[in-house]
Amino acid sequence: MSNSYEMKHDDVLRVEIEVLRREHRDLDEAITALEGEGRADVLTIRRLKKQKLLLKDKIARIDDELTPDIIA
Repeated sequence: MSNSYEMKHDDVLRVEIEVLRREHRDLDEAITALEGEGRADVLTIRRLKKQKLLLKDKIARIDDELTPDIIA
């Protein structure tokens, strides 16, 4: 029964990480577009970049949870 739960939990994490990666890519595209305009608000770009970093941290945490530690 524990195996069944772990598989479901891992599947949920995999879906969540894909959603976060998509959001990260979208933010990256938005930042690039705003910077390309040349008239973008510096504060808005800074906030988007901070949000992007937070997403990257969440992705790393989930990735660490999905990747088992291997003791050599």
